[in-house]
Amino acid sequence: MQKHILVIPGDGIGPEVTTWGKAVLEKIAANFGHEFTFDEALMGHAGIEAIGNPLPDETLEKAKASDAILFGAIGHIKYDNDPSAKVRPEQGLLKIRKELGLYANLRPIMLFDELLDASSLKPEILKGTDILFFRELTGDVYFGEKKRSEDRNTASDLMIYSRYEVERIAIKAYEAAMLRGKKLCSVDKANVLESSRLWREVVQDIAKQYPEVETEHMFIDNAAMQLVKNPKKFDVVLTANLFGDILTDEASQIAGSMGMLASASIGDGTGFFEPIHGSAHDIAGQDKANPLASILSVALMLEISFGLKDEAKAITDAIDKTLKDGYRTGDIADANTDKTKILGTKAMGQKVLSYL
Repeated sequence: MQKHILVIPGDGIGPEVTTWGKAVLEKIAANFGHEFTFDEALMGHAGIEAIGNPLPDETLEKAKASDAILFGAIGHIKYDNDPSAKVRPEQGLLKIRKELGLYANLRPIMLFDELLDASSLKPEILKGTDILFFRELTGDVYFGEKKRSEDRNTASDLMIYSRYEVERIAIKAYEAAMLRGKKLCSVDKANVLESSRLWREVVQDIAKQYPEVETEHMFIDNAAMQLVKNPKKFDVVLTANLFGDILTDEASQIAGSMGMLASASIGDGTGFFEPIHGSAHDIAGQDKANPLASILSVALMLEISFGLKDEAKAITDAIDKTLKDGYRTGDIADANTDKTKILGTKAMGQKVLSYL
């Protein structure tokens, strides 16, 4: 197989973790006889610093010409402390999602038994958890009209959805549920929000096409509670952009760390694969970042975009062996971890490569 992959390192720890995602792709290509070619591009704060644009035109052109995109992270503390900034790194991420039609964000909550103690939740509550989130990615308050009054004392963000936007992601979620446990939970706030009432109405219509799938509707506040009370009750979770953003970050604590969770943003063309963690500027350049989420994002890329399930499994098996042998980065280590096996970014990446 020949594929062209665009690597967008982004900001903060992004360059450190994508280095190992790319290295794993190169090792997989060598092991399985594929040919992966690579290009690199700027986005986020890196793009602003270089040319004043969080998504340079050249980056977008390269993205559209690639077979898949491996992304690192986006953001910088200088913008977090300046709400008035007109140009922000996150604008680049929102724009590339819109330009590539990436309307579905898939976030699998994959639990490695060796990390049950890394979570703040009890192991007996966590063990056996296997959730696949489908978060709608190009609608909701993130893309609705935004206003600020002339006196700057009143602000609004329009929470908006159209029927077709809900339909297309609901279909993808139901198709996934058919291949898994045939259970789907749709999360909304239909008791309060009109956009959620449309969401529920559309999901109820789509559900009729999949009578084998058990469908449950749950309000966002209850879903947030159930996620930490009994995460095993969920299989496929379908939700809107804002709610999905919050729930999937909450779910990262089930896996013990954001450094363990990958995501895929897909539509009908080029897929976009990234760890869910942020740019983490407080540890950038210190060899402390966990590269496993970036490496797991590569596994998602191979399976979802290229249909290479054996290659994807080889990666998750290599990570499993690494963890079984006691190796940890600082974010997933605990009091019982052998201090000699707490690794930095580079050493952890090299360890996974050795198991491949």
